Amino acid sequence: MVKARLVGTGSFVPKKVLTNLDLEKMVETSDAWISARTGIRERRIATKDSTSEMAAKAGKAALKAAGVAPKDIDLIVVGTVTPDMTFPSSACFVQSHLGVRSGAAAFDVSAACSGFLYALDVANKYITSGAARKALVIGADRFSRLVDWNDRATCVLFGDGAGAVVLSAEKGGHGVLSCRVHSDGKHWEMLYADSPCPPSPFESRAPRSPYLKMNGNETFKLAVRTMGSAINEVMEETGLKPEDISLLIPHQANLRIINAARERLKLPEDKVFTNLDKYGNTSAGSIPIALDEAVRLGRVKNNDIILFVSFGGGLTWASAAVRW
Repeated sequence: MVKARLVGTGSFVPKKVLTNLDLEKMVETSDAWISARTGIRERRIATKDSTSEMAAKAGKAALKAAGVAPKDIDLIVVGTVTPDMTFPSSACFVQSHLGVRSGAAAFDVSAACSGFLYALDVANKYITSGAARKALVIGADRFSRLVDWNDRATCVLFGDGAGAVVLSAEKGGHGVLSCRVHSDGKHWEMLYADSPCPPSPFESRAPRSPYLKMNGNETFKLAVRTMGSAINEVMEETGLKPEDISLLIPHQANLRIINAARERLKLPEDKVFTNLDKYGNTSAGSIPIALDEAVRLGRVKNNDIILFVSFGGGLTWASAAVRW
């Protein structure tokens, strides 16, 4: 049976570092408060790179790690809610930046912080159905464009970055074992950013703010509950037990949410990978950035079982299990 095997990873984060101490000078907050409530100490901010440029740099690194040429890619899926333009898609720009052959499929998926796992699910289905042989899957977001830097409740949380994986159709037991995605649109007002498009002259409603809005307390509760159920779903589908998990790589949003997921699985701390202290919440970029860092640090080895779980605006949530 053909599976979508992850054969290469890559990531990119901008050079500019914005620390909690820097934020103390911008809004009424403190390093101690941010660190204690979120686990975040600094984040990266894009000053030159667009979302598609960050995505392309992460994708180039993943292709190099996989030993795959751009001409061999027949599908690009980018998870993002901060595209360079309304259209074309960021995936089309990535195709151009990397020199992926004309005729390859390229499109974006919008699932906020669950964007990478949504993109992974789509690409996995393309490969297992035979519609694609090699796919480039990217999660990339530039949330510094969406954040109101006067809103201390949200501006401390987010950063910019991109991560990527190359999937290859291969027979055997390695690859995506299960991937599940979900949404519940009735809770959209808990976490959203309105349209940046100018109003139509035919509209009667008041101008809308493009900035991200979040109901932090309720979002936290739903994140803990839905991420827990997503983990259970993948575990039940694959027959995996907590002791089978080599590494849990959750969405890097908040250390308290991550700890709740870890405790639900009764996993020791050394089986959970986190790097949000350095990058904050990079939305769709967070899981693939963390995965690439874990790979480079030697935390991921052949035959390991890696579990991913995410939660984002929509509301969306997703999970996946992979045999490395």
